[in-house]
Amino acid sequence: MKDILFLTPPFTQLNTPYPATAYLSGFFKTKSIETFQMDLGIDVILELFSAKTFETIFDIALNNDCISSENCERIYALKHLYLLRIDEVILFLQGQNPSLARQICSGQFLPQASRFDELDDLDWAFGNMGMQDKAKHLATLFLEDLSDFIKECIDENFGFSRYAERLGQSANSFDKLEKALQEPLSFIDKITLSIFEKQLKIHNPKLVCISIPFPGNLFSGFRIGQFLKQNYPEIAVSIGGGFPNTELRTIKDPRVFNYIDFITLDDGERPLEILLDYVKDKNSLSLSEYPFKRTFYCENNQVIYSNSSALNDYKQKDLGTPSYEGLPLNKYISVIELANPMHSLWSDGRWNKLTMAHGCYWGKCTFCDVSLDYIKTYEPVAAKILVDRMEELIQTTGEYGFHFVDEAAPPALMRSVALEILKRNLTVTWWTNIRFEKSFTQDLCILLKASGCIAVSGGLEVASDRLLELIDKGVTVEQVAKVTRNLTESGIMVHSYLMYGYPTQTEQETIDSLEMVRQLFELEILQSGFWHQFALTAHSPIGFEPEKYNIQPILNDITFANNDVQFIDETGIDHSKFSFGLKKSLFNFMHGVGFDLKLQDWFDFKIPKSTISKNYIQDQLNTIEYTQTKPNAKLVWLGQMPIVTEFTKKKKGKELIFLNFTFHNLEGIYETNFEKEVGLFVLDFIQDITPQNKPKTYNQLKKEYESQLEDFALFWHSKPLQTLKENELLIL
Repeated sequence: MKDILFLTPPFTQLNTPYPATAYLSGFFKTKSIETFQMDLGIDVILELFSAKTFETIFDIALNNDCISSENCERIYALKHLYLLRIDEVILFLQGQNPSLARQICSGQFLPQASRFDELDDLDWAFGNMGMQDKAKHLATLFLEDLSDFIKECIDENFGFSRYAERLGQSANSFDKLEKALQEPLSFIDKITLSIFEKQLKIHNPKLVCISIPFPGNLFSGFRIGQFLKQNYPEIAVSIGGGFPNTELRTIKDPRVFNYIDFITLDDGERPLEILLDYVKDKNSLSLSEYPFKRTFYCENNQVIYSNSSALNDYKQKDLGTPSYEGLPLNKYISVIELANPMHSLWSDGRWNKLTMAHGCYWGKCTFCDVSLDYIKTYEPVAAKILVDRMEELIQTTGEYGFHFVDEAAPPALMRSVALEILKRNLTVTWWTNIRFEKSFTQDLCILLKASGCIAVSGGLEVASDRLLELIDKGVTVEQVAKVTRNLTESGIMVHSYLMYGYPTQTEQETIDSLEMVRQLFELEILQSGFWHQFALTAHSPIGFEPEKYNIQPILNDITFANNDVQFIDETGIDHSKFSFGLKKSLFNFMHGVGFDLKLQDWFDFKIPKSTISKNYIQDQLNTIEYTQTKPNAKLVWLGQMPIVTEFTKKKKGKELIFLNFTFHNLEGIYETNFEKEVGLFVLDFIQDITPQNKPKTYNQLKKEYESQLEDFALFWHSKPLQTLKENELLIL
């Protein structure tokens, strides 16, 4: 018997578990509380995409006479091949049969339907992708063809990373969701509940906690709650996660609690610990008397919000290491939807999830939910604790890949984490989300790369200095360009989130933003991106004061979800008309093509001519910034110790002894010479500032040099030292 069953309903990711249940399981492990966790998304996908299940799906489609499109007709006509290949494809995507890649890439192994039509446009990529990646991409298209068949013939709500998402989007009323819940169980519902009930009977929990991160998990989450209330009413049911935290903060409809018992908001550790105490000891106090924390429940047909507990939330350092125990880590499938190395990170590979800092250290962007706890409460975790957790996860999962899921990882903490990784000689691969701020110097990017950082994502948003200032983003287009250049030149891939339709944005600014983005991709300092149309949220600064941004919100009577708010833009521009052209052009830019086309070619309506010069980004990159080294700047030596030889040369009639330093690194060999006394100082110093020792500051170097030698400024700006700075001496 377990105290708590944590579960993520279908569907989130195919390649790695969504981290909420692992975070909570790790915390309760520190409390010696028995838990179990399930990712029903991967469980259902593996059951669904099997020869056994698809044989049934093909029979249902034929018997119900629902094969209406030419595409599905082709898939059905080739059903014997699909049934023959599907189990092998899944094994390959799980990494269990890598040799199959050669057959998949032959073009004579997988049946092909409409998803393969785009292959001609992607042939360029296969020279850049290894055979395994090319095979993953082809296998992904194979699964997407079968997904299309499911949507047309079995369940229109199906999606690999979402299910019945439309029911959760802007659902101000519970009516549509409840109506859907009264419908008979779908084919996918039956699979979901069958798998769930088997585990439920094994673990017999007192409390089931359903994590609902996205609108696409909402229906399945409530379907599971409905099943529990109908069949296991003695088990308490709670929901939490991203969707409740943003959408259900003002819930009023008591019908919701016919399917669940509780909703907890924000960080779940303390609220769920208190909730478990209540469930285990129901008879001590009534619901209304119990000191819950950030918890909704229903009593006498009234929705009640209780936050009377005097107990504080736990500090991040006390939450423990996420635990993936119970999740089928070897069964997740890696897929590659787009032949773009940066874009594939979200769907390819198994990533252990960690957070460097709770909340956002900037917390000012006007479109963002900065009033909510997950943004406004900023609390970093010490680098030593983070790397301790990384080592523990390597031991428990066998995986060396990490995705830090921060709102925006703080540069100073990233530096400390990188140094701690290098100090311990760990070989790890990691990526995260950042703000494109000037702290990301060339030297910091080199350090991050050396520690295993392979990619970052960040928000360029509108690519317009006027609008970036209005957003209070704290960056400029020039700054973004220089940071992405520093990252890319260091070998770190960059993804950018892009926005259009921001309040007061003109059509001219949208096209100028596209031109900025085109240049960033053409210069190869941006590798991936995603355009989304601005959405007004209730918890953002714009949501609180829309009149400042010349928009009029359309306020509905809200009894269920309250986050996305419809509005009237006083500019009168229909920004949605730009959607197709922006996304089509970006798709091409991400594949390295289309830079020579006129911007007008991406749109089927007249657009204004861009006012941005064709060399704008290059000109920004060419501007030189002279910065003085700060006294507290850290100095780190990333290289090996040199091969040293001694030689003499005459200078003004005197014979001087010099040391020749020959350095070997991955790029090759470089040399420099120092006078012997200075060279001996340099040898000692670079040995002292390797990551395995302790970095020193510029000020410390200055004092040590001046205590032994003369004229530090001449030494600091000398050509030999400049050679070290240009290679493996980092100034951070």
